[in-house]
Amino acid sequence: MDALNVTPEANNQSSTAQHDLAAIKSKQQATWASGDFAIIGTTLQIVGESLAEAIDIQAGERVLDVAAGNGNATLAAARRFADVTSTDYVPELLDKGRARADAEGLKVVFKVADAEDLPFESASFDVVMSTFGAMFTPDHTRPAREMMRVLRDGGRIGLANWTPEGFIGQLFKVIGSYLPQPAGLKSPALWGTESRMFNLFGSEAADIQCRRKEFKFRYRSAAHWIQVFRQFYGPVLKAFDALDPSRQQALEQNLADLLGRFNVAGTSSLVVPGEYLEVVILKR
Repeated sequence: MDALNVTPEANNQSSTAQHDLAAIKSKQQATWASGDFAIIGTTLQIVGESLAEAIDIQAGERVLDVAAGNGNATLAAARRFADVTSTDYVPELLDKGRARADAEGLKVVFKVADAEDLPFESASFDVVMSTFGAMFTPDHTRPAREMMRVLRDGGRIGLANWTPEGFIGQLFKVIGSYLPQPAGLKSPALWGTESRMFNLFGSEAADIQCRRKEFKFRYRSAAHWIQVFRQFYGPVLKAFDALDPSRQQALEQNLADLLGRFNVAGTSSLVVPGEYLEVVILKR
């Protein structure tokens, strides 16, 4: 079939798909802007530091943090005297990152930007990073393509992505049992699989290294974790807000059961290992 011979029906389907993704993205923006993700995000700083070391950031390199949130990877790179640009499509999150950088006297450029349509010239950066950020975009192929585009030949991409089998992957499975994601939308946890990384980046990569690691969530108890995440973590907050009281109670019990299953601290506290995939990609 001639690739240029596109029927009106196909055009309509493409337009509808684009509209649906735009609506999903708008809803996601509202979700991540709700609560105060920085309360949760700052506890994950060690992941940014680990990724900065894994990708061997060097002073003076041009580094882009994609879907930076409140800036964990941003700060890690800036502490290594790189020239950092921190981006996110939620301005409120960038404001939190800016405040942290200012508090440490770190020079960082902050810019509102969509991971699926980065406003930078091709080959503008030596390093591109994303910690638990790009994985949540509706269209997985576009941020991967954009990160490769803005990266120079021989540059590196560093990613930290929650795995499907790990705690956060299972958390989103629980939430999805109450609020299913739109039909046809791929799970963000696929970014936490080696096969998906090779599928998204392999055609332009000289090398892809994947390592499974753990971040430990440390809270007083399951009830404490639920209280904090219900108040500050957008996806959990929005899930509870969308349910009636009886379903809220059921979700709370399901979360308590999930936390109990992953807890390695016994009854005295809560320590939940959250598995993630640390990825280092070398562009050809």
